[in-house]
Amino acid sequence: MATTASSLQIATMKPCISLSRRAFAACPAILPSNSKGASWSKLSSACQISSSVQLFGRSFTSTPSKFDKAVTKAMAEAGETKPVPGLPIDLKGKRAFIAGVADDNGYGWAIAKSLAAAGAEILVGTWVPALNIFESSLRRGKFDESRLLPDGSLMEITKIYPLDAVFDNMEDVPEDIKTNKRYAGSSNWTVQEVAESVKKDFGSIDILVHSLANGPEVTKPLLETSRKGYLAALSASSYSYISLLKHFIPIINPGGSSLSLTYIASEKIIPGYGGGMSSAKAALESDTRVLAFEAGRKHRVRVNTISAGPLRSRAAKAIGFIDMMIDYSSANAPLQKELSADEVGNVAAFLASPLASAITGSVIYVDNGLHAMGVGVDSPIFKDLDIPKDQH
Repeated sequence: MATTASSLQIATMKPCISLSRRAFAACPAILPSNSKGASWSKLSSACQISSSVQLFGRSFTSTPSKFDKAVTKAMAEAGETKPVPGLPIDLKGKRAFIAGVADDNGYGWAIAKSLAAAGAEILVGTWVPALNIFESSLRRGKFDESRLLPDGSLMEITKIYPLDAVFDNMEDVPEDIKTNKRYAGSSNWTVQEVAESVKKDFGSIDILVHSLANGPEVTKPLLETSRKGYLAALSASSYSYISLLKHFIPIINPGGSSLSLTYIASEKIIPGYGGGMSSAKAALESDTRVLAFEAGRKHRVRVNTISAGPLRSRAAKAIGFIDMMIDYSSANAPLQKELSADEVGNVAAFLASPLASAITGSVIYVDNGLHAMGVGVDSPIFKDLDIPKDQH
């Protein structure tokens, strides 16, 4: 399946994998020295990390990774209960389900990590065909460096569920998918079944995140997109969010939050982002407003979407020109820097927290301000203008 910018049509799982929490007690947290590290430092100063996680199933001890990075002081020793100064993002006691996590370099992973840093318990849904390699990578410690939290412990994923968000229930699944060897060994992976499984396992959740998209004809111009390809893009990238919220909302606690990921192609022309994906993102944003009204009135659940800038993720590579889009953003956005996934994750943690209790039905831009620009200032046409440049 072709995948697109938000983070692949992923969400599936078999049994559960529990990763034993490892705290580096009294040790400094090891954080990257680049902008991502700075972002984590800011989050760590405002968050308390939950000291325990409920574990299910087998426990895997992964091989420690060598972190050849700058070292910065952790916000607190593991288990410390000092009051946090300032205005904390506190999600202790909250449980999040993130649909669309199959590796450690997309927005879904970054959101899970920020929610965990704020104290939330993490459940994920992984696309069935990507399940085995994701589980294996977790088990072998391949993601250990990426799992590192500000307090020096590793992010725990309490349970992983198989999920294919294109199908609401087994009656929707065609025979060729049911018999596909990539789905062999997995069960209960439709949206309805996953919601029922989460209810059975945990009773309720507080945060729902939709971080998946798929456009099988994403590289085709809209005029060359087939009806089948166009509808597939809308099904996987926008209706899947309606389906997730519809089936999960009965178990989302009042005051909960639901988030999705969108892209500026919903409202501006991005040549090359085709196959109906721009239409799917526009639908997702429109649906966010309607769902905010309905979910807010009936369930007191907030619904927002984050319009994230380009990220050099595996999923984004499906559109074929992600490096070009990152360069364009750096040259033209008000903030001339490359966007990090952690910056999107931190905004998601804020939107999921009580600090955002009056925000719903909104598109929140996290793109270094690129959405505000009307022209590309790197154009030769503007060569004689005195355009400000980043001096830092």
